[in-house]
Amino acid sequence: MAEPTTGGCQCGAVRYRVETELDNPHLCHCRMCQKAAGNYFMPLAGAAREAVVVTRGEPGWFHSSDIVRRGFCRDCGTPLFFDPVDSAHMLVTLGSLDDPSRYKPVSEDSVESRVPFVAEWTGVRQKVSENDFTDEELKAIQDSNHQHPDHDTDDWPSA
Repeated sequence: MAEPTTGGCQCGAVRYRVETELDNPHLCHCRMCQKAAGNYFMPLAGAAREAVVVTRGEPGWFHSSDIVRRGFCRDCGTPLFFDPVDSAHMLVTLGSLDDPSRYKPVSEDSVESRVPFVAEWTGVRQKVSENDFTDEELKAIQDSNHQHPDHDTDDWPSA
């Protein structure tokens, strides 16, 4: 087995170890990842759920939809995990790794949401959301979206 991959949040309150090599390092451009990262995209890679072990602290969780929750540090806000709740696989944010250069992205996902001034990464797959999710999963995400809309609201959550 290769050396474990380790990572954590900015303040050190939450640390984790991945006890296998991460797979499918990619940049996700979907609007939910943009908001969760506070950036134009979110770099992610995954592993079997049992291989991802929190070694310090306890992450907070936000259900961005009914089928996905996102783990973060409650103290400093660092995004750490993308967790499809009914999957045996979960993802970590590549920026939270102790050595983020260890995993070069192999694809850009949800490119239909890529902001126009972010250049396409040459030499990597370009995928639209429909390539990663079934029609049922896309509908479940859309119908259960818990993310605040991209405009001010008088009340939240909305009724």
